[in-house]
Amino acid sequence: MNLQGQRDLLLLTEVERNGAVTQRSLATKLGVALGLTNLYLKRLARKGYIKITTIPSQRVRYLLTPQGFAEKSRLTYLYMQYSLSHYRDMRARLRKTLSLATQTGMKRVVIYGTGELAEMAYLSLREMHLTLVGFVTDGQQESFLSYPVWQPEVLAKWEFDAVLLADIEQTLRHREVLGRQHVPDAKVLVLGPSI
Repeated sequence: MNLQGQRDLLLLTEVERNGAVTQRSLATKLGVALGLTNLYLKRLARKGYIKITTIPSQRVRYLLTPQGFAEKSRLTYLYMQYSLSHYRDMRARLRKTLSLATQTGMKRVVIYGTGELAEMAYLSLREMHLTLVGFVTDGQQESFLSYPVWQPEVLAKWEFDAVLLADIEQTLRHREVLGRQHVPDAKVLVLGPSI
């Protein structure tokens, strides 16, 4: 699903939830400028997905049309397909990366990160009978999946075979942090390209 489809889905969902929603709050949710939000709403109105009314004269209200409900349903279905496909791809990449690691004798793994990918990594470790040493992150999070979360400095005291980077957007920064902690590159697991 492309970015425009995701934005349309968010706008249609918000309009359905609250017809009196402001363009300013929609802009904040979308992470775009107010003027761009106005253009998106006008485009949805031109396509017949929403109706823009003013009740009373100074208050703008948005109504989802029957076409808008149908489009929201279609976009929701596409988003679910996209999400499931992305999930399957990431699980396959995790399994491949961890399988290669076990072939070299790695058994004890640290997960660097605490997001959704870290949760998938944890499940993959369990499925492959690998041992989780712990979770580390740069943030202030105290626990994740009922495990304590540690700062990367703790790695100097831990015994582990590998550190799995579970935050794709922060891979370079995390590698730098691990370098400062004297973790050899051979012990750093980065998710490879999709299969």
